[in-house]
Amino acid sequence: MSEQAGAPAFHTVALELAPPESSAGAGRAVEIADRVVERCRTHGLTDRIGHVMIPGIIPEDSDRPVPMSERMDVLDFWEIVRSRLDGVTGLCAQVTVLLDERKLADRLRRLCDAGMAGVAFVGKPHGLPLSACPGLGVAEALSRCGELMRRPGVIVIPTRRGEVDRLVEKCERGATFALTQLLYSDRIVDFLRAFAARTDQRPEIVLSFGFIPAAEEKVGLIDWLLHDPGNEYVRAEQRFVAEVAVRAADQRQRALVDLYRRVVDQARGLGFPLSVNLEAPYGVSNSACEAFTQMLDYWSPQSVAPHKGR
Repeated sequence: MSEQAGAPAFHTVALELAPPESSAGAGRAVEIADRVVERCRTHGLTDRIGHVMIPGIIPEDSDRPVPMSERMDVLDFWEIVRSRLDGVTGLCAQVTVLLDERKLADRLRRLCDAGMAGVAFVGKPHGLPLSACPGLGVAEALSRCGELMRRPGVIVIPTRRGEVDRLVEKCERGATFALTQLLYSDRIVDFLRAFAARTDQRPEIVLSFGFIPAAEEKVGLIDWLLHDPGNEYVRAEQRFVAEVAVRAADQRQRALVDLYRRVVDQARGLGFPLSVNLEAPYGVSNSACEAFTQMLDYWSPQSVAPHKGR
């Protein structure tokens, strides 16, 4: 079973773009989109990006290194971005626990009508108390609302305890793809082997690779995004991020490309449809685009199968 039934794989390269602050208005969204278009053109990424991945950003823990303010709604940002990025399709993440079934269903219909090709369901964010989560858990949302989307998906954190069991359940409830957390080790490979041994389900795996800029040494945003106290897998990834952040620019790129090679070389033979999601947590800089280009020069999921639906 190479693909989930009835759900052709994306086989795509997605570029993650976070919505700007709401207070900045539509003009800021246009600036972001135009800057990304120019940098993709400069670095030869224009024809390689098949999707834009837009996360639904909401306030999380107060100890976040970069303070989180209210962000533009995914739908509003997507309407602006799609007009600047010709031929690119949308993916997004949707937190389910903040909406009851009726509101979630309405939201999913609007996302679908706006041309979103896939939606990754997200559970309770960091630091949000259960009392503030009156909506549906991810598995329940898949069962009740997943059929509203052609490609319902989920987030997978391969370093998290019990994640194989959680992904098995979510696939049984209808998830067709799994978007990984940022990968800073090849832990995903052992995770996929364990998953394949448990079930015949083969969701598409969207492998997320994130650029590490020098700013990470002082700010620590990626370290915070990864944090899971007491988790040795996460601790190893945090060490990798810290070590790479202090290297010279060319050495940082080399380390990230080497990690990309190590992951895709092992993951390609495991029987899962694969896509790639490229993230720049500090912004889509020229340095990030250079690293992404080198990664895709080595291997691109678009070379495996033509992108469908563009």
